[in-house]
Amino acid sequence: MSRSENPTLPGDDAATTFSSFPEGGIAVVFGAGGGIGSALVERLRAADRFTEVIAFSRGSTPPIDLINEVSLAEAAACAAGHGDIRLAIDATGFLHDDAQGPEKSWRELDAEKLARAFALNAIGPALLMKHLLPRLPRSGKAVFATLSARVGSIGDNRLGGWYGYRASKAALNQLVRTASVELSRRSAEALCVALHPGTVATPLSAPFAATGLAVHTPDQSAAHLLAVIDALPPEATGGFFDWRGETVPW
Repeated sequence: MSRSENPTLPGDDAATTFSSFPEGGIAVVFGAGGGIGSALVERLRAADRFTEVIAFSRGSTPPIDLINEVSLAEAAACAAGHGDIRLAIDATGFLHDDAQGPEKSWRELDAEKLARAFALNAIGPALLMKHLLPRLPRSGKAVFATLSARVGSIGDNRLGGWYGYRASKAALNQLVRTASVELSRRSAEALCVALHPGTVATPLSAPFAATGLAVHTPDQSAAHLLAVIDALPPEATGGFFDWRGETVPW
């Protein structure tokens, strides 16, 4: 799917209607405490298409912790108790904190830090898929979307560096692709996709925003991502798309 012929997305200046989804059902956002996650929740609630929009974060009830599978299973069960899950968005992601940041060279590679990047960027979302995908409706459009990153593209890697983040996001992309194959056997109209939100003005990306690079507000990013999700046809499952709806190379 590509929108290169129409660079102005519906989400730029208008609310997404989610008309591609059956009426009823709920939407769920994981990582709702972050900049993009909270903006997604606000946009989804304003759209009034879903009967309920449920937001999960470390401070929600129940809380979620990406390295605690029990918490993810409990959150998925809690969401399913509110209705058919038509849209589930994983807006979690880890790039840096006070303990570690992206590596500039192989000299900085550290086993524990690499394991942590994979735990948060790949294994946690994989466990979300484990507990959410079997709960998606068997008929009608349903979407599980996770936020990946263009730097996770192997084919697009020209700069090097950022070993842990790149590799963990590449792993996430493969997990999405693999899960989409299994999901299609169960629910022909359901999608499992990876999305690149672009550079967004959040604490995650703030220290690394390059001069001259287009930076979106969380609300703009949420609008773009939701417009892309609404436009996805069933055959897009397993794909990796950017905020314009254009395919990102693996």
